[in-house]
Amino acid sequence: MTIREKFEKREKSFLSPFGCLSSESRGRDRHEEPCPLRTVFQVDRDRIVYSNAFRRLKYKTQVFLAPLGDYYRTRLTHTLEVSQMARNISRALLLNEDLTEAIALGHDLGHPPFGHSGERALQEIYSRNFSHNEQSVRVVEVLENRGKGLNLTREVRDGILKHSKGFGKIIPDDPSEMACTFEGRIVRIADIMAYLNHDLDDAVRSGVITMDQVPESCIRILGQTHSQRATTMIRNLVFSSEVKDGELILKTSDEVSMAMNTLRNFLYDNVYRSPRVHKEFIKAKKILSELYSCFLDQPEIFKKELSSVEMSWFNYNDLSHERSVCDFIASMTDRCALNLYEKIFFPSPLV
Repeated sequence: MTIREKFEKREKSFLSPFGCLSSESRGRDRHEEPCPLRTVFQVDRDRIVYSNAFRRLKYKTQVFLAPLGDYYRTRLTHTLEVSQMARNISRALLLNEDLTEAIALGHDLGHPPFGHSGERALQEIYSRNFSHNEQSVRVVEVLENRGKGLNLTREVRDGILKHSKGFGKIIPDDPSEMACTFEGRIVRIADIMAYLNHDLDDAVRSGVITMDQVPESCIRILGQTHSQRATTMIRNLVFSSEVKDGELILKTSDEVSMAMNTLRNFLYDNVYRSPRVHKEFIKAKKILSELYSCFLDQPEIFKKELSSVEMSWFNYNDLSHERSVCDFIASMTDRCALNLYEKIFFPSPLV
């Protein structure tokens, strides 16, 4: 019996009936020989962590553009916080922690630069159907590994696809919006818990808002500090969830659910749409729009940039030019987009 098989056997002894067993995964699109050491979900997690797209998250915006301060979250630190919260919840509910971690680490791989402003820009200039969750799946299926993709399991790809919720309900009513595994559903909830907590933290640190402005009910119910709020939300989900008619129902109490929705509305009105943040996003949309138009109208410039060492991972064979440009734009970090814009559009002094 291999180490992997021993671990799979141990999973069967302690996971809840609602957990997704590694040995019962629906598999990969391309067959692979099993790893003797790691389960399929552990392999997926490692492939995501070692991917090019994961490393680029370090320089992608969470809320504040091209963050230079040492203490502001980036898309990478957001991903790590989501992973930590989701793992804690999964462990407490006796679900598959490895599957949860793999989904959480991969959920934002396709997020464009400049946060949701970049996503909106690509919706306007490429397709109104563009979404970062679908782009994340595209990264792991098509773009990574020079067009071969990472060949992840179906459960991980499904969780990545369905983690996004926009401004919809934290726990949706429509089953089609939910991941096929409870681990994927937990990542969706943990994603919201994480950004509610750390976006508030960063907004106060930056001076966009003060704690005095935060609705009193949010502070009273969720807590005054980052640690208190995270603890409240995680524990409330774990202890409020229940098994009913043979089905695990993930839920939070009415009080905590109300406080989370109130805080989300507050952040949208006072942080994400604040004049100080919004004016920077307008600039970001202009940068991406002009880069897109340039690459579309001047393919020679586009191919020159693709041939650089930094973009040698990028595959654009057998794709339409528009799709390739969209993929390239979406893959950029904030600083890459800023530097490229300066290189292409700013005048250079004659030597």
